[in-house]
Amino acid sequence: MLKRITPNLWFDGNAKEAVEFYTSVFPDSKVVTTVYYPNEGLLDFQKDLAGKELTIEFELSGNHFAAINAGPEFKFNESISFSIPCKDQEEIDYYWEKLSSVPESEQCGWCKDQYGLSWQIVPENMEELMKRPNAFASLMQMKKIVIADF
Repeated sequence: MLKRITPNLWFDGNAKEAVEFYTSVFPDSKVVTTVYYPNEGLLDFQKDLAGKELTIEFELSGNHFAAINAGPEFKFNESISFSIPCKDQEEIDYYWEKLSSVPESEQCGWCKDQYGLSWQIVPENMEELMKRPNAFASLMQMKKIVIADF
């Protein structure tokens, strides 16, 4: 029986830095294990990775993730995002301040962090808010969600 599904995130040589950042942002977070590239048996294009982190398993708010320290071949895009349901405006503001780093990617509570990963920072009662008159039109005008504007 499948116990959990673990998102594996591909980083361009900066997995350790990213994991340290994410575990500093989210409560109840930690590094679980780190596996390193071997010092021998690597292909020529991998030689500079010898001894560096290969994978890092970590938890964010109790959710399991893995970071793969690889190269520039693959980039994050908006087709995958992680949703953070927030209890109030203060929590929305906290995560927005920590995670939003690409202003041109901000829309309707979505933002992109310094590593290119997309986040949806939304109120935990978003479904209820969307039932209010003109809620969709209001949402379409927002970058960071402001609960009072619904």
